[in-house]
Amino acid sequence: MPRKPTLTERAAGLIAPGDPLPFELINPQAVRPILLVCDHASRAIPRRLDHLGLDDKALARHIAWDLGAAALTRRLADRLGAPAVLAGYSRLVIDLNRQPGDPQSIVASSDGVFVPGNAGLSPEDQEARAEAFHWPYHHAVDQAFARLRRAGPEPVLFSVHTFTPTLGGEDRHWDVGILWNRDPRLAVPLIEILRGTPGLRIGDNEPYSGRDIAYTLNLHAGAAGLAHCAVEVRQDHCETPEGIDHYADLLAEALARALTSPNVHRIEIG
Repeated sequence: MPRKPTLTERAAGLIAPGDPLPFELINPQAVRPILLVCDHASRAIPRRLDHLGLDDKALARHIAWDLGAAALTRRLADRLGAPAVLAGYSRLVIDLNRQPGDPQSIVASSDGVFVPGNAGLSPEDQEARAEAFHWPYHHAVDQAFARLRRAGPEPVLFSVHTFTPTLGGEDRHWDVGILWNRDPRLAVPLIEILRGTPGLRIGDNEPYSGRDIAYTLNLHAGAAGLAHCAVEVRQDHCETPEGIDHYADLLAEALARALTSPNVHRIEIG
């Protein structure tokens, strides 16, 4: 009887030579006490998964990635002189902002689009994807955050996302949303600062709520008592380099002001 491949071997078999790494590091030696993460930065699919059975048009949509989020994160890291960790693969391969095993971690359909390559996956197949793509990304976040903690003061975690102007036939009028749960130390000052910008529509836990979806933030910062929140920028603001520059400048200035508060660099549990 042939030997059954180990989990490590199954995971390694998903990534072919020439495929991207599971994560990308930006400014890895920077010591400013803020780490940027971008869970949905990429629409890449490993070649051995054969586009998950989807065409290029489907893989260009928001179901595969957060359009503009990677460029926005890179610009923001540059403006702040801060480190960043970006996902190397599409959320359709595995959603890095979900616990492995969660029904939304690997979806068989998204926004009405059937994903053939995700249909009927065995628990072993799902485990191999987590081993190949999910955990390397989160280990990279762990290591980057740990390096900032050693350098001091205690860092904050800031997660970058973008959202569609409409979803399910509903218009989403916010320009920017700040998502948070129990820890207001970074989120509330950011909301107040951004609402001081004329004409800017700022959502407080809109268009999503940090009370519902915050796996990455909770895993790396919330459990340790470190300040954290996420930003959602509407995707039509991130379609051009000029738009990305504008929102990177806006967020960098707001974050720089919020980071001057001593309480954001402390551990607070509970």
